[in-house]
Amino acid sequence: MKPGIIFMPHANLQYSQLPPQRRGWVARETYGRIFDLAEMLDIRLAFEASGETLEIMASEAPETLEKLAAGVNAGRIEPVASPQTHIMIPNVGRELGLNSLLDGLDTWERFTGVRPVTGWNPECGWTYYVPEIFREAGFEMLVADADSYLLSTVNGLREATGLTFDVRGHSNKNALFKIEDEIAGRPEVLQALFKPHRLENGLKIILRSDMLCNIILWYLMGATEGNRRTPVAIEEVKELLIRWQDRMPDKGFLMPYAEDAEYIGTTAYFFVKQYGLARFFEPAPESAERFEEVLHLALNLGFEFILPRETPDRYGVLETRDFGQVESGCAWHGGTARAWANTEYSRILDPVCRTIYEALQAVASEAGIGDLRSNATSKGVLQSITTAYVSDSRWPPAPTSPGRFNVEEALSALEQANESMSRLMAECGLADQKALYSPELMATQIAAVRDELMSLNYFGENKE
Repeated sequence: MKPGIIFMPHANLQYSQLPPQRRGWVARETYGRIFDLAEMLDIRLAFEASGETLEIMASEAPETLEKLAAGVNAGRIEPVASPQTHIMIPNVGRELGLNSLLDGLDTWERFTGVRPVTGWNPECGWTYYVPEIFREAGFEMLVADADSYLLSTVNGLREATGLTFDVRGHSNKNALFKIEDEIAGRPEVLQALFKPHRLENGLKIILRSDMLCNIILWYLMGATEGNRRTPVAIEEVKELLIRWQDRMPDKGFLMPYAEDAEYIGTTAYFFVKQYGLARFFEPAPESAERFEEVLHLALNLGFEFILPRETPDRYGVLETRDFGQVESGCAWHGGTARAWANTEYSRILDPVCRTIYEALQAVASEAGIGDLRSNATSKGVLQSITTAYVSDSRWPPAPTSPGRFNVEEALSALEQANESMSRLMAECGLADQKALYSPELMATQIAAVRDELMSLNYFGENKE
């Protein structure tokens, strides 16, 4: 059996610092190129997108969405679903996370006719209920972060690498290569990366790692990240794939690219994240050409392009009980989900989101609405609250920041949630029950929050 290889670009058009007027261009420049490559090379890829990303594509780049649907229905592309809104699931709570997963699945099915079975958790944020709600939503597979898993479950690994979790840190992405040095000669640890894991609830997990993805990302960007004199060359990508291929058992797979799709065709967030420069989503057609070179390289090395959903039948599963040890609040790149909850934007926005959500539950209880999704208006409130929790209105922390427009979208969603709450109370005959919730008073709170957030300085606004 040939060794398997999985490429899974993931898409987020609510990206921090991606202006709304450029979202359609990014979809065409990045996602469209990926879908064209899959068809041209006759290979199979996985592709993840939030529900709101699909909706933006439908509005701003419908021809790209048509390519995606065609690829899905032809079997070239496995659809990978995530929450409807790009939220940090560990930071919003179980119920909101589950509801957004269901909405995301509904949106995929609406636009492609296919309901995904593989899921992606934004930023690979982890807490105990993550596998519970993915399984409850109907997912069979989940792509998760290998580095968080290894640092949490392999005794002594964190001490040996010097890698720590800290909510004040952006990430340890460039230091994660230290993990490879520590586990290279430990096949009992390495096997976790080459086969799917099956949890007690039946959910199967496959792991992505920056030990593989980061080198390819550097190659796509033609950059050094300040760590070396010369850019990564295709020969180094080849050495990487061969090195990891040699570590695999007879039956196994590699997942060398489960990263942002936007790096294939644009610079995405690279110069902000790595150099602190106010350069966002610049054209980079050479990165798409380099991605094609990586795909050709994988073919030439004898890999078979496979899809996440195929891995259990092809390679068997590892019966795993230790995902409960993965630390609550961690995330990919050696960072933490809690970092998203500790920026000034989160500390201002999150209490308003929680207040409206708790009021929605109280009003629904008084009105006898047992399932918030069963009533169109309460469902709309729920969706607006979740949109207001969008992660990219809260990230990154100083000295950089989200775009002003990212924060504005969250504020607009809160205003919509408040207006819908007023309508829900009227529909349920509770308009005078202001002890449950006062839309008028909440409107003034949102206005105060808007004034505070809009008075801040935003990174990149004063660039020459």
